[in-house]
Amino acid sequence: MQTPAGSNSSVQIQGAYQGSVANGTRSPAVFPLSLEDAIKRGLQYNLGAIGAGEAARQARAQRLAMAAQMLPDIFGNVRESVQKINLAAEGFRITVPIPGFQFPTVIGPFNNFDARASVSENLSFASFRNWQSSRERAHSADLSLQDSRDLVALAVSGSYLQITASAARIQTAKAQLETAQAVYQQAVDRNKSGLNARIDVNRSLVELQTQQQRLTSLTNDFEKQKLALARLIGLPLAQTFNLTDRVPYRELPPPNVDDLVQRALTSRADVLAAGAQQKAAELSRRAAVAEYLPALELNGDYGVLGVTPTNQAHGTYTAAGGIRIPIFRSGRIRADIEQADAALAQRKAEYEDLKGRAEQDVRVAVLDLTAASQLVKVSESNRALAADTLDQARDRFRSGVADTIEVVQAQESVAAAEQDYISAVFASNLAQVSLARAIGQTEKGITNLLQGK
Repeated sequence: MQTPAGSNSSVQIQGAYQGSVANGTRSPAVFPLSLEDAIKRGLQYNLGAIGAGEAARQARAQRLAMAAQMLPDIFGNVRESVQKINLAAEGFRITVPIPGFQFPTVIGPFNNFDARASVSENLSFASFRNWQSSRERAHSADLSLQDSRDLVALAVSGSYLQITASAARIQTAKAQLETAQAVYQQAVDRNKSGLNARIDVNRSLVELQTQQQRLTSLTNDFEKQKLALARLIGLPLAQTFNLTDRVPYRELPPPNVDDLVQRALTSRADVLAAGAQQKAAELSRRAAVAEYLPALELNGDYGVLGVTPTNQAHGTYTAAGGIRIPIFRSGRIRADIEQADAALAQRKAEYEDLKGRAEQDVRVAVLDLTAASQLVKVSESNRALAADTLDQARDRFRSGVADTIEVVQAQESVAAAEQDYISAVFASNLAQVSLARAIGQTEKGITNLLQGK
């Protein structure tokens, strides 16, 4: 996740976070894009953020399902029947004659009407613990969603900072190209006047073409980085846009690493989500153990029973209750406990690993920030020295005291110093955002970066 100071790389992301759901149509006008707008689009259209949001919805639905298992089920039923029965076909035959009575072979038709509501309820400690576990899993999913949003914000801001750094490199390369063009023209003029050899012209031409190649390469990288940012935030790839924010450099006071680590352990969403997952696993194990305990079963109904709704209809009801006691379940309860133990051990390990990762992220970000601040100071000095050296070399060449070797070397020193300064500033800004992410305050860190606080 972290990027070393002085590196030209942005934040590395993988999987769904690299993609997005493209929104909108291409506009012929150039689209102005601020860092704040880019982050808002990323949070809304990035595929990783969308997936985390849907996962949170599923977890909340599972919580509702677990809660529903503890609530009673109520059904309504209305039934009316008309029957006519063939007793002979059912096997009823009276062979003994009864004087004055003829036993019927067919009876009916007769009506039956029943309108009834029934309720059933099963209460157990296992269901209650499962509901508690599902509640913790839903809380963990919400925290994971927040962590995904922080990751998207970090990725978008890192890509945005990388593009602004590339734009600065292009401007520097253009300035170096203009200088190389001027030196080349000066060498040509002096060669025509017989003041220097043809080799000086060749050297200055090689330097000019080198600067042209550098500018072409930087421009190509710049356009590819803009495409990557468009993919992150769901912007149509054919849409042209310009970045409107120029992030200033600011030097931060030396941070207290131990305090930052404690803030990370208590504020980072991924660490809190892992803690909620561990608690959910503990409750799941309690639910498995609770399968040994008795469960309460309640059933009842009330309705109107009669020939018709208005003929001989009377209210009737049934109420029943019982306790189900597990006696022998073929080792299934023990198997459930073993599975819950294994899941709990895994969640504990993951929680401890995430705490270690959070501390590592904080310490790496602090190291990057400290190194980047030192690199900025050194590169600022080198940039001034290189510019002064180039001025002196050009004056010496103009006076005929030196040849183009000295000028070309000075030009390369200026180009390298400018690139080093841009890389150092980019690394410092990225380290500040990464540190904010490491302690769970990504949004605040980005806001402070834009405001230069």
